[in-house]
Amino acid sequence: MADGNGVSDDSSEEADDDEEEEKRIREGFIVDEDEEEDEEEDEERRRRRKRRKRRHRKRGKLPSSTSCLGHIYSWTEDEEEALEEDDLELLEENTGTSFRNRLTRLRRGREGGSPPVASSSRRKPVVESSEDDLDNDDDLPQVQDIQRIWDDERAGGGREDEEDMDDFIDYEDEEEGAAMDEQEREERRKERKKLERQRRRAMGSRPELAGIDANAWDEIHDVFGDGHEYDWALEGDDEGDYEERLKPEMKYQDVFEPSEIRARMLTEDDDLIRAQDIPERMQLATSSLSPNATLSLHQNLTEADIDDAATWVTSRLSSRKTRDFFSIDGPYQSYSQALVLAVSYALRFLFIHEFEVPYIWTHKRDYISYFNPQEMRTRIELISLSELWRIYALGQKYRSLLDRRNALIASYTRLNLEDEYFEQSIRPKIECVEMVADATEWLSMKYKVNKQDAFDFHFHDDEEPDRKRKTPSRISAYEVAKKSIVARLADGFGIRPHEVVQNFVANDRPNFVEDQELNPIVFAEQFTTPESVVSQTPEEVLRRARMILATELGKDPLLRQSMRDLFRTEAQISIQTTDRGVNKIDEHHPYFNFKYLHHKPITQMLDSAQFLHILAAEAELLVTVSIYLTNEAKAKFERQLNDAFTSDSYSDIARSWNEERSRVVQETLEYHLIPIGTKWAREWLREEVEDALAIHCGNKLKERIDVAPFITGDAQPGYTPSVLAISWGKGDPQKDAITLVLLDEMGRLREQVKLDNLVDRDYQDEFTDLLKRRRPDVIVVGGFTVATAKLSSRIKEIVNGKTPIVDAEGNIPGWGTEPTNEQVFDIPVIYLNDEVARIYQHSKRATEEFSTLSPIAKYCVGLARYAQNPLNEYAALGSDIVAISLEDEDQHLIPREKLLSALERALVDVTSKIGVDINRAVTDSYYQHLLPFVCGLGPRKAQVLARKIASIGGNLVNRDQFIKSGLLTTKIFLNAAGFLRISHDPESKPAKNRHADDDVQDPLDDTRIHPEDYELARKMATDALELDEEDVHDEHPSHVVSLIMQDSDNERKLNELNLDEFAVSMYEANEDRKRHTLNVIREELLKPFAEQRAPFPPMQPWDVLTMLSGETPRTLRMGLIISVLVLRIDKTSNSVMIRLDSGIEGIINMDYLSDTGNVLPQNAVKKSQAVQGVIVDVKLDLPADQFYVELSIRPSDLNPGDGLFRRVKRDEYWNTQQYERDLELQARKKRAETDRTRRVIKHPNFHNFNATHAENYLDKQQRGDVVIRPSSKGVDHLAVTWKVDDKLYQHIDVTEMNTGQGTVLFVDDKHQYADLDELIVNHVQATARKVEELMAHEKFKQGSEDELHLSLKNFVAANPAKSIYGFTLNRKRPGHFNLCFLANKNSTVQTWPVRVTPESYCLFEAAVAGVPELCDAFKVR
Repeated sequence: MADGNGVSDDSSEEADDDEEEEKRIREGFIVDEDEEEDEEEDEERRRRRKRRKRRHRKRGKLPSSTSCLGHIYSWTEDEEEALEEDDLELLEENTGTSFRNRLTRLRRGREGGSPPVASSSRRKPVVESSEDDLDNDDDLPQVQDIQRIWDDERAGGGREDEEDMDDFIDYEDEEEGAAMDEQEREERRKERKKLERQRRRAMGSRPELAGIDANAWDEIHDVFGDGHEYDWALEGDDEGDYEERLKPEMKYQDVFEPSEIRARMLTEDDDLIRAQDIPERMQLATSSLSPNATLSLHQNLTEADIDDAATWVTSRLSSRKTRDFFSIDGPYQSYSQALVLAVSYALRFLFIHEFEVPYIWTHKRDYISYFNPQEMRTRIELISLSELWRIYALGQKYRSLLDRRNALIASYTRLNLEDEYFEQSIRPKIECVEMVADATEWLSMKYKVNKQDAFDFHFHDDEEPDRKRKTPSRISAYEVAKKSIVARLADGFGIRPHEVVQNFVANDRPNFVEDQELNPIVFAEQFTTPESVVSQTPEEVLRRARMILATELGKDPLLRQSMRDLFRTEAQISIQTTDRGVNKIDEHHPYFNFKYLHHKPITQMLDSAQFLHILAAEAELLVTVSIYLTNEAKAKFERQLNDAFTSDSYSDIARSWNEERSRVVQETLEYHLIPIGTKWAREWLREEVEDALAIHCGNKLKERIDVAPFITGDAQPGYTPSVLAISWGKGDPQKDAITLVLLDEMGRLREQVKLDNLVDRDYQDEFTDLLKRRRPDVIVVGGFTVATAKLSSRIKEIVNGKTPIVDAEGNIPGWGTEPTNEQVFDIPVIYLNDEVARIYQHSKRATEEFSTLSPIAKYCVGLARYAQNPLNEYAALGSDIVAISLEDEDQHLIPREKLLSALERALVDVTSKIGVDINRAVTDSYYQHLLPFVCGLGPRKAQVLARKIASIGGNLVNRDQFIKSGLLTTKIFLNAAGFLRISHDPESKPAKNRHADDDVQDPLDDTRIHPEDYELARKMATDALELDEEDVHDEHPSHVVSLIMQDSDNERKLNELNLDEFAVSMYEANEDRKRHTLNVIREELLKPFAEQRAPFPPMQPWDVLTMLSGETPRTLRMGLIISVLVLRIDKTSNSVMIRLDSGIEGIINMDYLSDTGNVLPQNAVKKSQAVQGVIVDVKLDLPADQFYVELSIRPSDLNPGDGLFRRVKRDEYWNTQQYERDLELQARKKRAETDRTRRVIKHPNFHNFNATHAENYLDKQQRGDVVIRPSSKGVDHLAVTWKVDDKLYQHIDVTEMNTGQGTVLFVDDKHQYADLDELIVNHVQATARKVEELMAHEKFKQGSEDELHLSLKNFVAANPAKSIYGFTLNRKRPGHFNLCFLANKNSTVQTWPVRVTPESYCLFEAAVAGVPELCDAFKVR
């Protein structure tokens, strides 16, 4: 029953609510303004609020006691009672939570697709967030102003909406009236309800419900209810839907592995790269081809930095530039300032305007060339394309230097001091990152005492910028001396270190030495401290003072830089071969070239990869490399430094002080400057050689890709041929079929055929039928063996109509027989470089494109594509392009990232030269591989560009759409526009209306002319046609361009224009430099996107032979002895047909069978016999597809051997004396081994092993096992090797001595044995038992000594009041132990040796019998 207020006391409908739910609801709806609410609480609160609202909407029932807390704010119209003080006290008592003045309004949750986002503010005004707070029901009014919420009632909003807003307003009132007492709140509520009823009456009532009074409504309610009695049945589904909507939106980070996300370029960095209006390659610190490409976080240069940057870059551009432009007798010395200006323009374009190199080279070349309006005929190329890339690389280095230099200056500023020497001498000369590091170290040394934390440098490329540096735990000897009285003695040398450096770097001598009146020893006696614990002599104090000065001189940045400059020009390199290298590097080894390198100038190491090979040999422990100064250079430097330091006085005292100063200089050089210079020179030379080698590989790649597609004689340049690719695979007639693949002009696969052979008439007919139907422009042949040459020959016979006729039995009656009714095809047959096709056939890309084709068919597809567009094939390789062999012997020495960057630049250059048809790139996934190499783009930007174009229809009409359709941002458009061509439909005509140019073609869009120069092109066309502005006023702006392009006499008309005068007028008007641009415009108006690449090059015979066999001119040099197999004996010509291991066939003529010359072949060799032969000649006839080798097997040719031909050439700088000494030493060792008789002792443990063999033998044996072997010390010695532990063996030298009582085996003075068995039992096994006993002790730790040290430190760190010790095996002296102990946490780990003998353990001189006694001896000691 309901009471008079319509509130039911029945709680049965709420029986499913339990205390746990009550707690959740309470936690969800009573919000503490002082607490931080996380996302899960917000979500739970929204879910409970939705359930409560659904159950109690328009319901006048009082919630049951079990869930009353959840309905504190679920007031309806008829609820007029708020919580009393008693209720609040009861809640506080039961929950332990205070509710006074803590209740805020309920926050409505969003019902969007994404999860709720935590707000930065704990409370929001209602009006500000009302749209978000309202439940997003379909018919709910979405308005911002809460006071106008009723205005939408007439539009069909129901009472349910009103009730929602009632609740909402209730909360608002409660929030606003939080400070009211209960009476004021009740009056406010009544007033609100009164106003609400007035609004409803003013809005009118529904006509179908007119005349129903309140009593009638009560009766209707009692009979029919309010329509919500069965809402509980729907709650589960609705709640599920609501909870489903509240689930967080699934992201790809939740599905894919991070490596997969990186591979698909979907990381946050990738998104940032796509979004930023900066060319992609300029945003990366590495090549865009690299799968590990990372963002570059450098700050760009400013206009104020350009002048200094230009000077810095120009001086490092190249030695040739320095010689030609800046030497007094240089041919271009008068243009030096023009070169610096050109470099400044290049840097400005690169690092301020952010234009890539191809854009500058193509559209801004006038700014990097000599341009003088008064000398327009003078054309000097100040900067080449390769030098422009070099400027870009140097600019990046300067930018990094600038970042680090600014960080140094900021740290110096934080010191809050003024150092005149730093500001006036060091700071202006910081021109490399090494000097930044030197200056940092110098400041840290000088001001470390007062400013411990002033040098916390953080650079952009530091891996962990927030990680604090660990301060060193030890204080250097310099710091100790600097804090002592010895520092005053150092000041007594009469001149400070930085003044010495100023004297050294200056032409004059600005600082003079103050002479002392006392002798150095006498003067030093004043600074001895007799009362100190350790008394020091004057000599010792003087030595420490010299150390202070030498350290400060050695850390001076200017002096270090002078030493680096000296190493750059005067250093020499020598190689010392290790014992292992002496034996391993023989005359045929690749490293033999530098095995005895001696005094080679460092400047001559820059031209080859020799130094990288030296470093590789050093890594293999075969050689050690020494970099040092010449004696003359070192003496000169030392003399100059002495002159800057010494006094000019001639007294005996002055001479004594000068001697001390000279010792300081020697210490400075020996302990500081020379080591610094050596270390730097090694890294500098490696970097320089790697860079040069990478550029060389890039140039090699450019030679291969900067070629046009294969064209026949009558084809137009730029035409793409249809290609028939044929391969026989490995050429095995029993296993391999002949595979044919035909690609049409658009690169589409049209035919794929397999033929068993080309001998049978049926297969020949099928092949000729294919040629008749498809008429390919070229046939390309490739394969993996020399058998491919036979296939090529057969194809040429069929194409040329010279196929021999095969009779019914399959025999060929005569090769010269002319065929009948055979058609001749005018189709060239060529070999093709297959290095890309070999990679493609097994690639994932091939599987995706042609999943049904066999690997050989995919190989043929790669061949055909290479003939159609070599650039496209290389571009499609991606990061796999490093697998291409460009420099056989040296390429593997280049770091992968450097090689990728160099190869990418070659791809970008050539792609920019030919342009990319953007519409074709969108529709053709294979051609799209070129898009990332367009200037300004990259893999990420090209990907999003293609998707955007596809989303608007997949076809662009003109370049304006790049901007108007939002396809490219401004800078990317400027970079890329001139290289993205839009091919025109020849049937389409340009619009006549000048203003109808939005969706019409522009002929200039299919040229290399940049949109910023379109007006120039139109002006040139207008002038060439001698038209006026009025003549073309109503036409499309590029209508004149179409006219001049179609004009039959356009070349004469354009050549008559005076472009020099036009360029001068433009420069005088706007200072625009456009002379080269005008030439480009003229060429493009004549031949848009004309082919600028070299013709497709035919393969050379040696290249074909290498491709088919792997043989090179080096492996088939005349004079080499090789092994061959006899195939058959030709009795007609008395010759022998042979075959090499590589498949190449050859011949041995009768004259080369024997020295006598009259031996028949069948008497000299037999069929299938393997013989050794000397290469006499290599015959290569590519048109006839014949490759064979002529050999000799005459004894007179074989006996001398081929060592002379196989020997690696020595370097010019060869240490002949050392080489001969080592040869003599090796010969002596060899003779000794030959002369030495092998001992044989009848004992089961004896083996004729050396030490290595013995260790390998014992590797799989048990600990304690023994090998007795001969000794290298002579016949009266034996060596006993026993296994101490895994990979640890003790070698015992045993001397055999004959005495009167017989042979005695001496181990040492205390251990002598009568025979081997006694030695094994009483010495080796006894020692092994002692070792086992100690290893079984609890204080023994398995592993290395460092691991024991770490264990001791960890124990003391956990137990500071205790000390700890332990034992471990001595790896340097097998069979013995190390006792390591740590006294306390502030001490260092001490190590004592423990020697093991058969009867005892020896700790120093103390010998003990057992392990407990050993521990006691240690503790007592």
